Amino acid sequence: QVQLQESGPGLVKPSQTLSLTCTVSGGSITDNYYCWNWIRQPPGKGLEWMGIITWRGSTYYSPSLESRTVISRDTSKNTFTLELSSVTPEDSAVYYCVSDYNWSYIYWGQGTQVAVSS
Repeated sequence: QVQLQESGPGLVKPSQTLSLTCTVSGGSITDNYYCWNWIRQPPGKGLEWMGIITWRGSTYYSPSLESRTVISRDTSKNTFTLELSSVTPEDSAVYYCVSDYNWSYIYWGQGTQVAVSS
């Protein structure tokens, strides 16, 4: 089974870039029909889909975040990353990496808390 683990700093200063890595095991990020997502949940709010990278490396982003979001991958390490620039305290959230296979068989990482604060 696919397993995912988020990692990265738990505290980011305003105006800086939030960078997270998702390490994947039990499957390859290049396997056909697998997609790899970033989703976040601010305190007291619902889940927000941020973006995705497909098995072919194509990326798609939420329109509200596209201007400051980059998702990339390192196939040699079987990881994919999230970079969110120009962060504000409103970007404080639990960040999850999430896989899906053919829009099914969803697997979630356990999430990592990121606080944006000076």
